[in-house]
Amino acid sequence: MNAPHEISAAVAPEVALRPLCETLPTDDSAPAFLFDCNVIPANPQRIEGIVAPERGQDALRQLLLAGAQRVYIGEAALLDGSLVEALAAEFGAERIGLYLPLQRMQVSWSMDAVSNADFRVMTPSVCEPCWEILRADGTRSGTHAAWWIGEMFKRGASSALLRVDMTDDADLNILAGLSERWGERLWLAPLADPAPDFAAWVELGGVRRIAASEGLLQSDPYLAALASGPDFGLPNEGTG
Repeated sequence: MNAPHEISAAVAPEVALRPLCETLPTDDSAPAFLFDCNVIPANPQRIEGIVAPERGQDALRQLLLAGAQRVYIGEAALLDGSLVEALAAEFGAERIGLYLPLQRMQVSWSMDAVSNADFRVMTPSVCEPCWEILRADGTRSGTHAAWWIGEMFKRGASSALLRVDMTDDADLNILAGLSERWGERLWLAPLADPAPDFAAWVELGGVRRIAASEGLLQSDPYLAALASGPDFGLPNEGTG
C-alpha cells in the first residue's frame, strides 16, 4: 500500500492548490489568496482572491473598484447578510466570496417538558455534529455554518474559503457533507493546525480545492506529491 505521500497517477484526484499569503509569492506559480493589505497587485491574474476578514462595505467596494478579481468577505457578511446580495448585484456574483473561520459547534442541553406531557427529556441544541462560524476575533458566533453558507450562496456569493481544523472523524464527516453539497465552490484551509492530514481531507472529506501557507505547500509530503504529479495541483487553472 502506498505511503500517504506516494500518490498513484491512476487514482489521484484532481486537487487545485493555492498559497494563502500575507504577501504575494515571489514566483509566478498558481494564483494566491492574499490577505487584505489595501493594495491591489499590478497583475490581478496572480490573485485568486483578496481575503478581507474585517472590511466593511465601503472598503470592500473600493477593493473591487480597484480591480480585485474577487473578494472573500468575512465578519461584515456575518453581521449583515444583505451586504453579499448588494455587492453581487453591483459587481457580479463571480467576484464575491465568503471567508469563514470555523470550529465545532458546542452542544448545550435543555429540559423538554412540552413535546410529551408524560416525560421530561433532555434535548441537545444541535442534533448532529456541525461547524459554527467564528468572528474575526476568534470568538464563537453560534451561527450554523452549513445553513449560513447556503443562505449566502442564494444571495449571490459564488464561493467560500473555509478555515477549519479536523479534530476527529466527525469533522471529516461534516466536511464530506459540505463537499458533496457544494463541491468546487469550496476552498479549504487549516485554521491553526500546523500539520493537517491533507490526505484525509481529500480522500475522506472529498476536498478538491486546498489553500495553505507557502511553507505547508512546500513541506507537506502529500501536497508536494499532488503538486508534482502530471495532472495534479492545476497550476494553470483559472480562478473559480
